[in-house]
Amino acid sequence: MSESQQHAEGPRTPVKRGGGDPATRGRTTIADGVVEKIAGLAARDVLGVHAMGSGLARTIGAVRDRVPGGGRSATQGVKAEVGEVQTALDLEIVVDYGVAIADVARSVRENVISAVERMTGLEVVEVNIAVSDVKLPDEADEEEGAEPRLQ
Repeated sequence: MSESQQHAEGPRTPVKRGGGDPATRGRTTIADGVVEKIAGLAARDVLGVHAMGSGLARTIGAVRDRVPGGGRSATQGVKAEVGEVQTALDLEIVVDYGVAIADVARSVRENVISAVERMTGLEVVEVNIAVSDVKLPDEADEEEGAEPRLQ
């Protein structure tokens, strides 16, 4: 049968390529830093969380903020271990004086789990929270420190 006869008989049946649901054709990996950033931003959204990280980490962050293009790190005070379908998180926070620490920790845990699971599809198996300091009302922030030397 010639090519012209084949076209005259009607359209060809399309050839099905691949098999199964397109969503199952490949693998998605999520870097630890992505989960850390999501968790850090979610934790900072909770009322009563003054800052993230230890005093040293915050001091280093304050120096980084003064460097052009340095910017504040959303991952400061957050460590994530990411597997194929699960993740575990460790957070270090500073709370404002007068808040109920257990309530703040509960709210941070809920907010972080919700954000990470919704955005990544990973199951959050644990969120460990270490409260490293309490910000007193009359304390100056370490980040505010001295005026920058360069204008």
